[in-house]
Amino acid sequence: MRLLSPLTIVATLLAGVATSCFTGIESTPRITDKDVSRRHVVTTDEDRFLADVARQPIKAWQPGKRFYVTDQKISLALEPGAPEAAVGTELRYLGSRGVTSVTGGEDTELIFAFPEGGEAVYRISASQSELESRPAVPVPFTIETSMVDSVRSRLVGRDLYVRTSLWYDSVGSPFTGLKYIPVKIEDVVPGNAVYPVKVVFSADVDGRPAVASMFMSVGDAVHSARNFSSLFSFTDPRQRYPMIADANWDRIVHGRVALEMTRDECRLALGSPSRIDRYQGTSAYGERWIYENGVYLIFFDGILSSFRQ
Repeated sequence: MRLLSPLTIVATLLAGVATSCFTGIESTPRITDKDVSRRHVVTTDEDRFLADVARQPIKAWQPGKRFYVTDQKISLALEPGAPEAAVGTELRYLGSRGVTSVTGGEDTELIFAFPEGGEAVYRISASQSELESRPAVPVPFTIETSMVDSVRSRLVGRDLYVRTSLWYDSVGSPFTGLKYIPVKIEDVVPGNAVYPVKVVFSADVDGRPAVASMFMSVGDAVHSARNFSSLFSFTDPRQRYPMIADANWDRIVHGRVALEMTRDECRLALGSPSRIDRYQGTSAYGERWIYENGVYLIFFDGILSSFRQ
């Protein structure tokens, strides 16, 4: 790590401060990542693009509707006697029936068929009419493949720009890729229990062709941090920042920072920090950005003066 020599002593002191102030500097309250991200929300074309993709209400289910198994733990949710359901198995919906619970109430059994034969029953403590009034009825450890099919029909073949460097390889292991570069969507397949869609794309990475993927949420506001608009852009993000020098933009694309970059440039490169400590001195305004992975950035008057990455 290199330090900007005129600020070496002050920056070192600031980096070591955890909860208190030091001589000549008054500390302001800490700012969390929630405060950092709080801003006027504008709905974009990317926000609207897949907004209608969601689980179907049970009253719209038809026999043959497919459910992709994401975890073999589904066997714990099914009634005893069902065959083992491996990850990747596609269950087909057969129908539902009302049954009497052990307490005399109304339960509903959802019936599914295995590809190799045999049936599985998922029992819910609710009547059929109550289930039909719900906007969605999730089946544990499964993905409704109708959602995947809908996303696939809209995405495959599109040229987009990727907005995150969190990529996954062919066996599902995460690695650090590039951000804000053009990619071509090659396929959309079922994801996992948290993110139901896996988007496969090709890209040019520093002159070499590469194929990678990303897990994406759809129809679920809880996981909106990885929805379409947070992962992809229809237009080149570079065009939104014409004042950023090419050298700094290349650092941003590779997720790196350098001395004398601005706060906006660093935020583009690394994302929002988990916490910001702010300090007002007699001749300079200081900020320390702290990230959960041990990275920190120190700014004076909005310019990066020291960092650990």
